[in-house]
Parts: sequence; C-alpha cells; structure tokens
Amino acid sequence: MKFETLSIHAGGAPCNDTGARGATIYQSASFAFKNTKHAANLFSLKDSGFIYSRITNPTVAALEEKLARLEKSVGATCTASGLAANLLAFSAVMNTGDHFVSSCKIYGGTTSQFRDTFQRSFGWNLSFADPTDPENFRKALTEKTKLIFAESISNPEGVVLDIEAVAKIAAEAGIPLVIDNTVATPYLCNPIDYGANIVTHSTTKYLSGHGQAMGGAVVDCGTFDWKSHADKFPAIGKEDPSYHDTTFAETFADMPLAMHNHAVGLRDLGMNQQAMNAYLTILGMETLPLRMVRHAENALKVAEHLDSHPHVAWVNYAGLATNPGHRLAQKYLRDGMASSLFTFGLKGGYDAAVKVVEGVRIFSHVANIGDTRSLIIHPASTTHSELHEDQKAKAGALPEALRISVGLEHSDDLIADLEQALSG
Repeated sequence: MKFETLSIHAGGAPCNDTGARGATIYQSASFAFKNTKHAANLFSLKDSGFIYSRITNPTVAALEEKLARLEKSVGATCTASGLAANLLAFSAVMNTGDHFVSSCKIYGGTTSQFRDTFQRSFGWNLSFADPTDPENFRKALTEKTKLIFAESISNPEGVVLDIEAVAKIAAEAGIPLVIDNTVATPYLCNPIDYGANIVTHSTTKYLSGHGQAMGGAVVDCGTFDWKSHADKFPAIGKEDPSYHDTTFAETFADMPLAMHNHAVGLRDLGMNQQAMNAYLTILGMETLPLRMVRHAENALKVAEHLDSHPHVAWVNYAGLATNPGHRLAQKYLRDGMASSLFTFGLKGGYDAAVKVVEGVRIFSHVANIGDTRSLIIHPASTTHSELHEDQKAKAGALPEALRISVGLEHSDDLIADLEQALSG
C-alpha cells in the first residue's frame, strides 16, 4: 500500500469486540489473563499479548505498528518523549565505559542529555562530529564506539544529513547508525533506505502534529546483525538471565531490538507512552501526508521571502535552491521538500531577533516544533541555552538566529506577520 493509505489503515483494524472503526483508547493499567499458564507464557515471552501498560498497551501497540510500517521497518517501541526514546535505544546497545559519536547539529536537549546525563549516570562517553563532512564521524571512532547518532534534518539549523555516507562508515565499523527522523518524518524520508539501523522520533512533533501529545519512539529497522556482533552488544546478542537465558537475536531474530526494548527496556526503565497520547498521535498521523506537503510548501514561500528581506542576513533552509544542503534535500527528501523547520539570522543581531519574537502576532512563541500553528523561538537563549558557546555555534544556535516551525496557516498571512515584525 502507498504511504497515504498506510498512514490511515496501518495498525487500525476495527475492534474485534465492538466493531469500533476509530482508534480505541485502552485506558487500563493492566490486562486480565486467561489462566495461570497464559500469564506465565506472557511473562516468559512465549506468547505475545498484554500484561501491564508499562510494557505493552493495545493503543500504544497500534501506534507502534503504524509507525513501523511507515518507516518500512520491523517493529517500534513508543516512549514518553523523544529524549526517553534516546535513553531506551542507547540502553540496549551501550555498556558502562562505552563510547558513541553524535552529530554536533542536534536538538539542544539531546546535546545536554548526551554530554552530561549519559556520561554522569551511565558512563557513556561521547564525541561530537560535524555532520557536514561525513568523514568526521569516521575520525571520531574508537575501539569502544558502539553507535553513531545523527538527525536526518537537524534542529534548529535544518541541515540535511548525508545518511548513506554515514551509514557506510557505521557498517564498516560494525556498529548501528541511529537516525532521529523527527523533523523529516517518514513521509519525507525513510532512513532505512540509506542504511540506517535504528530510527528515533519525538512523536510530540510532526507525527502528532497538533501540539497536544507528548511521546517518542524507537524503530527497529531489522537491518543490523546483532548476533554476528554479540561480543559488542551482549544485551541483544547473548543470553539474558532474566528470561531463562533467552538470546533476543536468536529467539526474536526478525525484530530483536524492538522485543528487547519492550521486554527489558520498558520493564526496567519505565518510560512508556500513555494510551491517550498514543491515541492523539494516531489521529495526527492519519493526516501526516497532507500536513507535511502543506508544511513544506509554506516553509519554502516564507524562506524565499526572508531570503530577499533587507533586514535578514541569511536563511538556512535546504528547500532553497541556493542553500548548500539543497543537493542532499533532493536526494533524501521526497520531492526535495525540506520540512518546515529552519533558522534565519537578523542583521541587527540579538536585539533585532528579540524584537521579531516579541513583535509577531500569528507565530506563537513556544518551545515546540511540528505544530499546525507556526512557531518561533530564539534557540541560543532557550532550547539550546545549556550548550557551551562553541557548541551553540556548531549547532547553528547563533545570537542573531531565530528558529521557526512553519505551520498550516495561509502563507500570505505568515509572511505579512513576519514582515510587520521585521519592519516595525
């Protein structure tokens, strides 16, 4: 089936008991067992089913199936947030003292999570690499490196990653490539097509689409050979004593990471997504193809206007033919549509940026992206404020830079709003 059909029907069969055609909210903490044998088989992973909503929930499972299908992958595990998805994905791959390489052009909250909390709490060591040259990832590898992480379209700068080139580097090193596909969404890009092994999302953003539901997801592409690298990745490639020495890479060979993330990750770390948030995200995803086209069309018109504005020093939007990343956008993004997130810089510097943020009337000043509403923020003093000054510069969070997430309003109104704020 085509993407538009899958976005509506994947994971969305009518309820067997009631015939309800829409998504059903299973607002239940636990689920009844048929008998003691059924309960034991569920707990030992011999049977599939629902035990406790921290681990599995029917509403969340419907979202997981939909997202896995849209990402052309074998399974997914939904979490409470995008940062929780990072923790879940890493916990299955990393051991204390291990090392990973991350793009330096990522969301500020991810940067601080990687730089500070992962190091302090788990002993996971980090090197940042500039993704504009894929070879920088190779140069940062060590014998202890267990994964490479990057965003398909970076937040806030909107830089498009050369996924295929980075995937080759990861494959040669025998480690998985993790791609955060939040800004692109599976409608614009499927990282699995270019060699990614794990895909993460903040479902809070474009997938949900209405700024109402928090969530994240880890998608198992099913393309990494965990068994052949069992010594590197013992959690998946070797016996798990908590499940009678089950080896996930063998027993669940079709989707070992997804099974481990549910059976071990959610069981022990407890960052499950709530049923109501999953329900709202399912509704949002039914219109994802329509919304992403409108997002991209509006963003291009706004970017073109800003690019020629006398008060604007620069615009970093890969949808513009003059942008250095336009070639990569044409390769990796459907019809070259570069989503709706980008930054632009004011000639008047920080003071001018503040004036615009406080002068807009339609754009909302909030810390989110991917909403139906157009959003604006000054990253250097908010979403990326915890970064060191050199890290801000590398991430594109410059003093004069504003990040906008272009929504679904009429582009003429958005341009007029920015115009009055820039000229006021």
